[in-house]
Amino acid sequence: MRPLLRRRTRRPGTGVPLSRLTLTDLLGEALSGTVQRPGRSALTLLGTVLGVGAFVAVLGLTSSATGQIGKRFSALQNTTVTVVDTGPDVLLADGGHRAALDFPEDADRRVSRLNGAVAAGVYWSAPLTAPKISGSPAPGPGAGAGLDVLALSPGGFDAIEARVRAGTVYNAFHSERALRVAVLGSAAAARLGITRLDAHPAVFVDGTGFTVIGIIEDSARLPAAVLDVIVPTTTARSLWGNPRAGEDGRARMVVRTRTGAAGLVAAQAPTALRPEAPARFTVVAPPDPHTLRDSVSTDLTGLFLLLAAVCLVVGAVGIADTTLVAVLERTGEIGLRRALGARPRHIAAQFLTESTVLGTLGGLIGTALGVVVVVLVALARDWTALLQPGAVLPAPLVGSLVGLLAGLHPALRAAGVEPAEALRH
Repeated sequence: MRPLLRRRTRRPGTGVPLSRLTLTDLLGEALSGTVQRPGRSALTLLGTVLGVGAFVAVLGLTSSATGQIGKRFSALQNTTVTVVDTGPDVLLADGGHRAALDFPEDADRRVSRLNGAVAAGVYWSAPLTAPKISGSPAPGPGAGAGLDVLALSPGGFDAIEARVRAGTVYNAFHSERALRVAVLGSAAAARLGITRLDAHPAVFVDGTGFTVIGIIEDSARLPAAVLDVIVPTTTARSLWGNPRAGEDGRARMVVRTRTGAAGLVAAQAPTALRPEAPARFTVVAPPDPHTLRDSVSTDLTGLFLLLAAVCLVVGAVGIADTTLVAVLERTGEIGLRRALGARPRHIAAQFLTESTVLGTLGGLIGTALGVVVVVLVALARDWTALLQPGAVLPAPLVGSLVGLLAGLHPALRAAGVEPAEALRH
């Protein structure tokens, strides 16, 4: 036991010397108590290390991950606007319903002329039930299974950024005359066994023949088109009528815009299409990347900080339990100190300092581990590690605060020990 009582003055009117406990003595006693029980101290630190480490790692990883959202926010999504025809359905003579087609014939041109728009095209899935699609008038069993017919206006190929593998795509000439021409997606062409166009192959949909004039490799904004037989919208309407009623069958327009112009085009497109009835269209514009980043950051931070708080609570309970056990084990020492003149506040300060030192050590180690985790994850994911000084620098203080609060009850209990009772133990 170290001589931590310093006799400096005497109590007025008595010969009893006053005792004093300096800060150096407090820190020395706290470190001595921690080093004397290394195993217990290490296990006690574990909860605080995990809590503070999780706190730092969560804030760092969240900042780093949300920083990548701004970089990786798809330029494709940021330059795509979708316009959906939501006008009232049309009642047919046989009592059935078909979706209205409120897009005008020159819809592509109207929207493409808007400031910031690059290309636009109308499309819908042809209103056919289980169509029989084949490369010959008499299809065999299973021919063309899984393929569909897509009606697409001429401007749509540029809007969806279709990449032509062979031949060409149809244009306004084919559309105005409702010619029976078709462009195949690469998967559809492979399924139908069409690989060359020099022999002018044809594809048959429910017995109706279409001359294949091109094959597209893929489509950036309409990936499902690789499985489709694509025909002009005018041809599809003359053969099969308006699109199907219902959300899946309605006509849509895809608009390719310049970067940053999607919001403006989305606001102006309905009026450009139908100035007298813009409400018949619903526009789907890309989300704001800043809003998306903030939303993800808030969700991730809230979730993981809750886990970090749980770890800190576990650490506080561990420190409180260890400090309380130390008080019980050192009852005789406490009685001897009191008998030598130590005041209750000196005893309380001693054990409170020990718990605070444990919390501070846990905070420092946890902060270091959290920073290392953030850097390693950033290196593994090829990210830019982002660590906010306002989150990292105060982190050890969180450990100190946890240790301080956890040691309050044991310290007060130690201060209340009676010297005579303690010495009897």
